[in-house]
Amino acid sequence: MLFFFTFLIALTMVHCAHYDYGEYDRTRDDFRPGTFPDGFIWSTATASYQIEGAWNVDGKGESIWDRFSHTPGKVDRGDTGDVACDSHNKYREDVQLMKAMGLKYYRFSLSWPRIFPDGTVAGGVNQAGVDYYNNVIDELLANGITPMVTLYHWDLPQALQDRYGGWVNEEIVEHYDNYATFAFQTFGDRVKYWLTFNEPMVLCSLGYTSGEHAPGIHDPTSVSGLSCGHTLLKAHARAWHTYNTTFRQLQGGKVGIALSLLWAEPRDPDLPADVSATDRAMQMINGWFAQPIFGDGDYPNVIKETVQKLKSQLTEVPEFTDEDKSLIHGSADFLGVNHYSSRITSDKPIDIQTQSVFESFQMTTAPEWPRGQSDWLFAVPWGLRRLLKYIKEHYGDPDVYITENGWSDGDVQPPVMEDTGRICYYMTYIDEVLKAIEEDQVKVRAYTAWSFMDNFEWTRGYTERFGLHYVNFTDSNRPRTPKQSASFYKDVIANNGFPKGAEVTRIVQDMWEQCRGSDTVKEEL
Repeated sequence: MLFFFTFLIALTMVHCAHYDYGEYDRTRDDFRPGTFPDGFIWSTATASYQIEGAWNVDGKGESIWDRFSHTPGKVDRGDTGDVACDSHNKYREDVQLMKAMGLKYYRFSLSWPRIFPDGTVAGGVNQAGVDYYNNVIDELLANGITPMVTLYHWDLPQALQDRYGGWVNEEIVEHYDNYATFAFQTFGDRVKYWLTFNEPMVLCSLGYTSGEHAPGIHDPTSVSGLSCGHTLLKAHARAWHTYNTTFRQLQGGKVGIALSLLWAEPRDPDLPADVSATDRAMQMINGWFAQPIFGDGDYPNVIKETVQKLKSQLTEVPEFTDEDKSLIHGSADFLGVNHYSSRITSDKPIDIQTQSVFESFQMTTAPEWPRGQSDWLFAVPWGLRRLLKYIKEHYGDPDVYITENGWSDGDVQPPVMEDTGRICYYMTYIDEVLKAIEEDQVKVRAYTAWSFMDNFEWTRGYTERFGLHYVNFTDSNRPRTPKQSASFYKDVIANNGFPKGAEVTRIVQDMWEQCRGSDTVKEEL
């Protein structure tokens, strides 16, 4: 069974302490060994700005993240993505590391300004950028790895930000569709899995409401954030219809969207205000984009009510026409789910004139939930299963591709190579996916571990590490070294999960018990 079971045996020898997810519930929390359906997709992922580097070479245009990271005080330690993992030069090495892991799928994103430097077809295509992505795709296929391509992972051409104000302006829809059309034409003969956008909720709320992310717009009324989301939904639908009418029959691919989805529990399930706040949070965070696409084509009620309140203050807020709703409804072949953690939710009344609608509920965590290096990341495996069941019940039982799930360590010396916390996170979360498939009949088709390697973690720079591979960012060669989690995930892929059988089941069960009680895990977390 390769490294997987060797590691399990070794882990049973460590001294034990308590690794708890909250009050233990045997029905909910017991480990369930088993294998995934035939053809299940095991993948890992990266994003262009986070790994490529080469920010201003070979004709690439400036992106909003280039501009943002070059602005003093925006990113921890002044880190930038100028070089990042240098994957622009080291992609062949990366593919060989993927092959060594037994990966058959890899999710990565295209950099829009690397292909169209000013974001427009009229401004001209950058052939060097096209050649780079052709080379990456061909290298993957030559090594038996299927590419899954994200068209937009946050790096908007700065020229479009300067000219139109970014995603608040619907004129960008036409330029995005032109870019998507070019990508389908150029790469679609080999790319069969597409994602239009990555985490539009995060993009709009952090980029256009709080201003914490590029392009750094701070608008506490949320009008800019809502306008951003409105434009993104129309751009997504436009690209999906372009593929559906022009390319699908010839190329036979699928187009979805990757949404950042959270599971929320009411602080007091017997308190109506907390139950209502939890529903409001799920609508605001999950339903903002899922409801229009996988529901009825329109926003959930909490969004619509917010729009009406803002309009009553004579604030211009966009609304969907019947034609818009018709185009958006059903505009995805699958739902990409980026999920990391869960929250406990309670009510928090707000003044709509002075506070963001995103502040209408308060979210906390249980003290027993282990935390990663990221201050928002807590291990709550059972939350993923509940989220998947919620998706099935509320969004039309779509095909679900888990497009991100992962755990962060700190940038410490010596580096965390025996990353037991990440292994336990993957093991317990993957098992919850298996339960959702077998017990809840959720149509989960893929699991993607974030991330293939340590990379530029947005405003945290290189202070947080999510990688299966360690990257030495102080070495100009950016060497990659597999962590123990890479070997663990390799075995999960090879075994298509956690095979049953008397000896295997015993070892897996011991591993699960140790993940709940290992001193090594507790110290790392």
